[in-house]
Amino acid sequence: MATYTKRGSSYRIRASVGYTPEGKQVMKSKTWTPAPGMTERQIEKELNRQMVLFDEECRGSSLTDGHIKFETFARQWMSEYVEKSLGKRTQASYAYMSERIYAALGHLYMDKITPRQIQKFINSLSEPGANQTKDGKGLSPKSVKNFLSMISAVFAYAIKMGMLQYNPCRAVTLPPLDTGKEKQCYTMEEAQAFLDALVDAPLRWQVFFALALFGGFRREELCGFEFQDFDFDQHTVSVRRASIYTPAAGTVTTPTKTVKSRRTLKLPAWIFDLVKKLRVEQARQRLALGDQWKECGRLFTRADGSPMSLDQPYKWLRSFCKEKKLPFYGIHQFRHLNASLLIYNGEDVRAVSAALGHSQTSTTLNIYAHTFETAQARACDALADALPVKFGKKQA
Repeated sequence: MATYTKRGSSYRIRASVGYTPEGKQVMKSKTWTPAPGMTERQIEKELNRQMVLFDEECRGSSLTDGHIKFETFARQWMSEYVEKSLGKRTQASYAYMSERIYAALGHLYMDKITPRQIQKFINSLSEPGANQTKDGKGLSPKSVKNFLSMISAVFAYAIKMGMLQYNPCRAVTLPPLDTGKEKQCYTMEEAQAFLDALVDAPLRWQVFFALALFGGFRREELCGFEFQDFDFDQHTVSVRRASIYTPAAGTVTTPTKTVKSRRTLKLPAWIFDLVKKLRVEQARQRLALGDQWKECGRLFTRADGSPMSLDQPYKWLRSFCKEKKLPFYGIHQFRHLNASLLIYNGEDVRAVSAALGHSQTSTTLNIYAHTFETAQARACDALADALPVKFGKKQA
């Protein structure tokens, strides 16, 4: 709200035009002089009107503080907000995306960036070769959305600091999310063939993929498991942490993806027998290495006892599937397979969502809408077969 100071026969009106990136308030002022002959009451009324008009003018003005290059301000946003308020998982994600964003928009001034410039960058992410891998494809719609979310978050922070009035990301159009695409995972026959082949695999991979299939855990949750998470009497396992990789810190331990990702599941007893054997095997390794062993308490470790890298299970599975002539769909497919089996077994959306650690049931419904529909259709057919009726049918 504007304020005033009387200076002789005139008045100095001051109003805020926002804050600098460092949080310092920036003020703007103007001088108003009453017309000759105005009464005190008229002066008071007009002065209030002038303050309101000036305040609105300052709110709608293009602030000079917004005339800062996108990369410069984004790095300030990272140090002032992201690194202090957000988790390591989010920090790593922003750090990964920032290099490409800076290359496209970093040299442009915040108050000059247009929706069209951002749209051009967003469109380029879907073009062939944009994912920078050998398959030559563009980024997935979900990944493209993540890039726009980061850019929008930078502008939102600038608006909060009073540096800008408008977020150009609001006018940008994203590629449609392919929510109807069927999640690719093993059939029951393929899953059985995989488990049969797993008998010849090293013990740690037997444990890893048994947990992946029968627990539906995320890769970072699997890599974060410690022996203390397993209740060998109740045959339950608790998800308490995640293991992620960041370019700056390497493999680090973080809280779970969401609050509801912290969960406890009951699993088959034979899996706990495997975990016990793995604990014995790891104890032998620890004794063999002596002082060179790096104790971390994890189930899955490197040869020296330090936490396993997140890409190691993927690489091993790809090689194993090739050797056994099995389809390779990646590690996340076991999570989809677990969810599909739960749904086909008649579990409702709340039970499936809780087992998967989704923060909302809507997430489960969005991902597995087709699977729920198929399960419902099968149940309906089974009900019709069990209860044949004669009424309502056309008589010959």
